[in-house]
Amino acid sequence: MTSEAGQSGKQKQQQLGQAISDFYQSRYEIAQQMAGEQGTDQPLPIVATGHLTAMGVQTSESVRDIYVGSLEAFPANHFPPADYIALGHIHRPQKVSKSDTIRYCGSPIPLSFDELRSQKQVLLVDVAPGEAARVTELPVPMFQPMAQLKGDLEEIAEQLEALETAGELPVWLTIEVSAQAYLNDLQQRIQALTADYNVEVLQLRRSRVQKSEQAGAEQRETLAELNPQDVFEQRLAREDFSSESEQERLQRLRISFAQVLGKSGITLMAMIRYWQNNSPVRPRR
Repeated sequence: MTSEAGQSGKQKQQQLGQAISDFYQSRYEIAQQMAGEQGTDQPLPIVATGHLTAMGVQTSESVRDIYVGSLEAFPANHFPPADYIALGHIHRPQKVSKSDTIRYCGSPIPLSFDELRSQKQVLLVDVAPGEAARVTELPVPMFQPMAQLKGDLEEIAEQLEALETAGELPVWLTIEVSAQAYLNDLQQRIQALTADYNVEVLQLRRSRVQKSEQAGAEQRETLAELNPQDVFEQRLAREDFSSESEQERLQRLRISFAQVLGKSGITLMAMIRYWQNNSPVRPRR
């Protein structure tokens, strides 16, 4: 691609999509030529690969965007008519445009908790001259037990009791807590709930509804009711500091904030701007 002055975002998106399409088509034509030179009765099968996001696929939390602000997804009809197209980057196994020969195999293990709803697999593809590709799905067993728990503390306690935790490996958990009141000792409560089970909490967060209600309550507070320390602590409460490394980071943030507040005299309005922008708190000296 060549960047040109005055291009709109849509024009850049179209240019990038066309560049990828042209690349596939040119390589496919080279492959056709090479297949025809083999001297066989039937041309050899052509297999294409790609690391990209195809249009219409389901992503997961662990998938990161490849093209930022330029290309959301590549249309399936822009792929060449190869015998099989094996795609990567999307972690959920799935067909593209309901085609048996354009597929994401998916990751062989879950890379985020929201991938637990799909069976992990590898694909065995048989190709032969003059024949359609045959695809066999081979399921991958779950070697590491994982689970999602959602609800208030009572519901989470009930879900913990129903879990199978007698195995040798601890069950990795993500817990999303919904509560009518804001709990500033949430981590301690969860630790107490899980203490007697063979589990390991990897992710602890409040539900989105609770976060919205909490943000609304905070916005109704006036400047006269807040000091910089209040604003700082309320902003920290929106973050997830459940892991040991995040707890260490939390302590560093509090120490740095105390130092900055004492030396630089950060004003309340400056802290309010940090808070309202909803960006991670990074005090500057």
